[in-house]
Amino acid sequence: MNDLGTLHHSTPPGAADPVKALLHRHRDLCEQAVDPWRSRRAWRPTASPTAPRPASATATCSPSPRSSTPACPATTPPGARPAHDDPRTGAAWTVLALLPGALCATSAVALRHTHGEALVYTAAAGVLAVTLALHAALRRGPLSARTEIPPHSSAASWTCWLIGYTLLGDGLLRTAVTGGPDSLPDGTAAGDWPLTLAPVVALALSCGPAAWTAHVLAARVRRRLESSRGLEDFAASVRPLLIGLYALFLGAVAVLVTATSALLGEPLALSSTLALGGLLFLARLLTIHGFTHAPKVILTLTAAAQLTALATLFTARLPGCDALATPLQTLTALWSPAALPTVTCGAASLLLLIHTTRKLPQASTHIPQEQPR
Repeated sequence: MNDLGTLHHSTPPGAADPVKALLHRHRDLCEQAVDPWRSRRAWRPTASPTAPRPASATATCSPSPRSSTPACPATTPPGARPAHDDPRTGAAWTVLALLPGALCATSAVALRHTHGEALVYTAAAGVLAVTLALHAALRRGPLSARTEIPPHSSAASWTCWLIGYTLLGDGLLRTAVTGGPDSLPDGTAAGDWPLTLAPVVALALSCGPAAWTAHVLAARVRRRLESSRGLEDFAASVRPLLIGLYALFLGAVAVLVTATSALLGEPLALSSTLALGGLLFLARLLTIHGFTHAPKVILTLTAAAQLTALATLFTARLPGCDALATPLQTLTALWSPAALPTVTCGAASLLLLIHTTRKLPQASTHIPQEQPR
């Protein structure tokens, strides 16, 4: 107020607005001011050197020597890129992302040309090879999680169940409705308990499109962090991008399952494969950014629903329990055995998609935090 009073007495009548004149006198101080969008990110912990980020998203405020107003210098040079943006590293994670599909396709072809005891060893070797390749693909590159995941998490166990149901579930359900099965699966599509290889091979091959989609999402989000003027502006730009990339991934899965079904001579299970592929992709996308609780809960409920449905079908064979099988028998008769995984995985995918469009458009989600030491 003293400055205003002095300025008022020293400014002749008819001169410029005294407030504007005062602003000009404090121009240096005003130039150091930061907007709320930048200051919201500014007081976050500085990222570790191994996780470079865009300059506008990694500012760490510190008092300026000229005034008490925080200044926010960039902690990483402009144009810094994550490790998987490096061409050599990018080539490495690309190979890792394609490896599960290649091994799974090779194993499927080998299963079709082996019989007897060799079939068991071929299946075991294929499962082990694909599991190790998938583990490597999820540990490096765009599909790797930012936070440490327990090695024996329930989400991983239920994911294995869902994939196992894709391989054996439809055949078991079709046989159980008619009173079977009378024997264990023999590894062929024509047995009493037939295997369905095409959807599993398509899902393994979809690791490549999943990694590419996650990579594109991360790159686009970094650019939007630099150009957005506010939290609402950022969320509004990320949400349609997320939905568009999800639809693109489902399109890739549709092409893959159509091709694998034709090559392996199996009926096309498009709806159930799309539902499961979308569910697993969204679960991994949330896990990448540190949201592990919702995927674990949704995957658990989905697998439990499938397990319960199968249990009711066999429990109905007990005296007086015939009514337990009516819902599943009706659903299978109206549609097909693929109705059960389509309904359960489709509903779970929808829930996770809603959750994802709420969580991932948050700007703080895409700013890596310093790893605890």
